[in-house]
Amino acid sequence: MSMNTSHDPLVLYGETFHSRLLLGTSRYPSPAVLEAAVHTARPGMLTASLRRQGAVPGESGNQFWELLKKLQVPVLPNTAGCHSVQEAITTAQMAREVFETPWIKLEVIGDDYTLQPDTLNLVQAAERLIKDGFKVLPYTTEDLVLCQRLVDVGCQAVMPWAAPIGTGKGPVNPYAMRVLRERLDVPLIVDAGLGRPSHACTVMEWGFDGVLLNTAVALAQDPVAMAGAFAAATQAGRDAYRSGAMSEQDAAQPSTPVLGTPFWHHA
Repeated sequence: MSMNTSHDPLVLYGETFHSRLLLGTSRYPSPAVLEAAVHTARPGMLTASLRRQGAVPGESGNQFWELLKKLQVPVLPNTAGCHSVQEAITTAQMAREVFETPWIKLEVIGDDYTLQPDTLNLVQAAERLIKDGFKVLPYTTEDLVLCQRLVDVGCQAVMPWAAPIGTGKGPVNPYAMRVLRERLDVPLIVDAGLGRPSHACTVMEWGFDGVLLNTAVALAQDPVAMAGAFAAATQAGRDAYRSGAMSEQDAAQPSTPVLGTPFWHHA
């Protein structure tokens, strides 16, 4: 049985979320599959891209927008596809009006091949959005200095990648990620690169505060079952972190104590 999540909620910018799993909404086989996956995983937030979905309330036939409202899960708009500071800021401002929320997942892409964040301009974009009243969750690399700069300009949480978006490789730089977790005292949500539930469990065992997934669920052979698997793995990793794992030993250790010589040895 997992620990009671009501006593261990994810808290971002002073707001509480019931789950440490955040789920993306693109690339699912159908809206029905997306809906079923959300019901199964019960994520804390759903990410949505204004640029890619074109979700404008009030437009006839906008099934995606209606589905988001129906699911009744907090929406985290993102600035996916933006390549400049101004483009990201403009998209965020539009998303705030459309989705009626100050939350924004900030993406400023610097390389189209890896979709790696623009590490030179990301901090500037984050600082301007925070001054404009946004609750910014920046998508970034696992670089410690960059993440610290984001915290310095007011980001109360940071979302480092485990690997390039959509690769499913899992944590490719465990050392850097664990150092990042040790050095920063703000919530850290692993965003991008997780492909298996075991990847999510691992980073949660390291002490990360949450995971954000999309492709690993949407492109699974059974997205609904995979959504449930990731939800369970995320919680299991959190439970393990809070429980305190045993330290590794170089030699075998008996698991059953020997209290005395069995009576039959005296026969």
